[in-house]
Amino acid sequence: MTFHRIGVLGSGAWGTALAYSTQKAGREVLLWSREAEVAESLNAGTGNPVYLPEVKLPAIPASAELNALADMDAILAVVPAQFARSVFEQIGDILPADTPFALCAKGVERGSLKLMADVLAETRPAAPVAVLSGPSFAKDVAQGLPTAVTLACKDPDLGQAWMESIGRPEFRPYWSDDLIGAEIGGAVKNVLAIACGVVEGLKLGRSAHAALISRGFAEMVRLGTAMGANPQTLAGLCGLGDLVLTCSSPQSRNMSFGFALGEGQSVEDILASRSAVTEGVATAPGVVALAARYNVEMPICQAVNHILSGHLTLGEAMTDLIERPFKSEKLS
Repeated sequence: MTFHRIGVLGSGAWGTALAYSTQKAGREVLLWSREAEVAESLNAGTGNPVYLPEVKLPAIPASAELNALADMDAILAVVPAQFARSVFEQIGDILPADTPFALCAKGVERGSLKLMADVLAETRPAAPVAVLSGPSFAKDVAQGLPTAVTLACKDPDLGQAWMESIGRPEFRPYWSDDLIGAEIGGAVKNVLAIACGVVEGLKLGRSAHAALISRGFAEMVRLGTAMGANPQTLAGLCGLGDLVLTCSSPQSRNMSFGFALGEGQSVEDILASRSAVTEGVATAPGVVALAARYNVEMPICQAVNHILSGHLTLGEAMTDLIERPFKSEKLS
């Protein structure tokens, strides 16, 4: 089975890159944009000047009307995590109830602490769900650079359909049956990337950066396994792979946000200067709340949340981390 007509919900950098990549895979694509001017630019073949201005793109069919997605066989949902529920509700009866969704946003819904698959199950319970996650910068995918990601869903036939529909030699999805692992990896790595950016902004050195990635991975595994994820999933593309990429390049919105914090800019000023969503900022409170719910220690994520909320200064948060008691090194 192959999905021939694929709708893309969301015209940010990642949504645009996925739409272009899927179009190159030979599928009929339609991208929904909340901003009419972005849809007009994509239709005209002048790219996405708001969210992906540095990449030249051919014409990508786009619309600012959700109704335009009515004939799609499947949906790549790329709206930011905190807006996913409202968009899933708005799409209502436009699509058949059993239209498959692949969730491509990474985060935890604030308030409910739901993962995106749970949000979809509550709003579209008949929709077959998959999660697409992994080390993938939008610019790289849009430029056709080699990229590999995790495609997680319980049904292997659904996974095969998605892989055949969106996969290309330069964009390689690998199937997994672990939705929780794929979602937790994607959510937690954004918070950890902010921490890595802070380390870089404060010029604490490469050794501190490597230590933070390693100990951050331990936090990811602890929370994921407590919630039912397979540790092997988190050691793969959607966990460790995504963590290394996002924590190692200023191209990451989350790492660059942390870098600006480390250099002394305020949370408010950094966010005000950006058009794109920095998911780790919205996700940090949810990750910390989940850690408390599952009685899991996540001191790095907690430090990030304290900094973002203004509860601690950078110096105070750093002191809290480096003065923690000495202990054995283990993931769980």
